[in-house]
Amino acid sequence: MKKCLLSGLLALLAGSLFAADSSPKDDVTNAAKKLGDSANYTWHTTVVVPEDAQFKPGPTDGQTEKGGFTDVKLSFGDNTTEFVKKGEDAAVTDPDGNWQSLTNLENDSEGPGRFMVGMVRNFKTPDAQAGQLVAGAKELKKDGDVYSSDLTEDGAKAMMTFGRGRAGGPTITNPSGSVKFWLTDGALTKYEFKVKGTMSFNGNDFDVDRDTTVEIKDVGATKVTVPDDAKKKLSP
Repeated sequence: MKKCLLSGLLALLAGSLFAADSSPKDDVTNAAKKLGDSANYTWHTTVVVPEDAQFKPGPTDGQTEKGGFTDVKLSFGDNTTEFVKKGEDAAVTDPDGNWQSLTNLENDSEGPGRFMVGMVRNFKTPDAQAGQLVAGAKELKKDGDVYSSDLTEDGAKAMMTFGRGRAGGPTITNPSGSVKFWLTDGALTKYEFKVKGTMSFNGNDFDVDRDTTVEIKDVGATKVTVPDDAKKKLSP
């Protein structure tokens, strides 16, 4: 009896020590990994910008499955675009709603086609984006189920350029930002990041002031449906 009681106390003590060792960064990192390891999930993204902003992205809705397809519908003003990814391969709808391979869009040396190629190639699902935000956080602090931090300059830059940051890309000055994560029973249910700064591209300066919120739902209960026309544009 004493041996059983001692074993139970040791197990309880070990559990308490492990919990004490868990930092806010560990909590969010593990939640992002857990989301990425799930069979599937759905998300909804909203972006708030100033009224006088030239670029006003609309809401984005996405679904993804582990090791399979990711389907994303996003809007810019009155225009809606959909793209499907599987690994590094992707297909995108053109302004007429017809599916195009990413290779075809790359031939559009100017205009929206070129911009879309860069966005799709560098797109990150919420679990991967959340991991990137954790890496770019200065010091996460926990308040109930909410974890928050300012972003480092590099972290803010990455979010301003949609994670691209390659040679020939825009120059960022005065970057700043912050991030919040909402966890429920260790699961990531929502996150928000705010970024501000100035982006210079082709000799033009653009002020960036963007507040992005991503809400996650239907984890393990999402069925990703991909149009047949989109599948035909993906490499065999």
